[in-house]
Amino acid sequence: MAYSENEIQEITTPTRLHTRRQFIIKSSVLSGTLAIPATLMSFVEFDEKNTDRMFDVIIVGGSYAGLSAAMALGRSLRKVLIIDSGLPCNRQTPYSHNFVTQDGEKPKDIADKAKQQVLNYNSVSFHEDVALKLRPTGSLFELSTQSRAVFSAGKVLFATGLKDIMPAISGFSNCWGISILHCPYCHGYEVKGQKTGILGNGNVAFHYAQLVSNLTDKLSIFTDGKAQFTADQYQLMRKNNIQVVEQSVQSIVHDKGKLSGLVLQDGAVHPLGALYARPAFEQHCKIPVELGCELTEQGLLKLNTAQQTSIPGIYACGDNSAFRSVATAVSTGSHAGAAINMALSTENFNLK
Repeated sequence: MAYSENEIQEITTPTRLHTRRQFIIKSSVLSGTLAIPATLMSFVEFDEKNTDRMFDVIIVGGSYAGLSAAMALGRSLRKVLIIDSGLPCNRQTPYSHNFVTQDGEKPKDIADKAKQQVLNYNSVSFHEDVALKLRPTGSLFELSTQSRAVFSAGKVLFATGLKDIMPAISGFSNCWGISILHCPYCHGYEVKGQKTGILGNGNVAFHYAQLVSNLTDKLSIFTDGKAQFTADQYQLMRKNNIQVVEQSVQSIVHDKGKLSGLVLQDGAVHPLGALYARPAFEQHCKIPVELGCELTEQGLLKLNTAQQTSIPGIYACGDNSAFRSVATAVSTGSHAGAAINMALSTENFNLK
């Protein structure tokens, strides 16, 4: 996904951490001048010369999974640094669903509240920056960032999510996360009963059809080329009155991300209220792969039951290694935080 000039400026502008005391003072000063919560903006500044760069754990990625892990670690008195670019993959999604206590909330509001709560723990710090390189240095890992900061820790957790690769269909990226959806559990209820499409082919599209047919009886599959279904799949789709359209999709008709139809190869417009799709993706952060962390066949980071990658001391949680949902991200983050704390506890206990 391409970044705008403003987003690139956000990433490349060096920022600083500061202590919790400075954070509280600056929050009160800024609260009357900033339109966004001052507590969240002011915390990213600090005196780099006087701040320790050694941590128990560095968490790369400060959204739901990373913050959930940081809370578990902060409550265990671990010295934690969270590094985040400020550009979550769901920043275009207007509302989050299927997460108890937060159903229907804006994704940013959930993340902001979580961040505020996590930073109540004195041992947790937040640094807005981009992680560039990680290298082992003896028993530690040394992390370099885009602002040329260098931090070290015994354990590193990647909660960096995935980067979706948008298909070359005009309007698709504008609608992604708004009316082009990836998850029936997260967004299907809100478009129930509407004329709905599935952009996909083969087993992936058939799987979507099974799930989505429970939410609407006005369903079509757009294969964007020759269909690749088995005879049994075709028979089941006919029984469920699901139309299969093999023409290429040229563009998406939409108004500010709210689609109203697909323009097909012959120029015809197929009216729709929602579209499900599963575009290709890659790891949002390249560092784990560059280090040699193994991937699954699906392209996710391969983990053991303790959320650890194939490299000891390197952990992962959230979308980069699990089912994509807010609830799952929080769950795997909490699990990773507890597993890392247990590893640290065991190591320290055995050294005494």
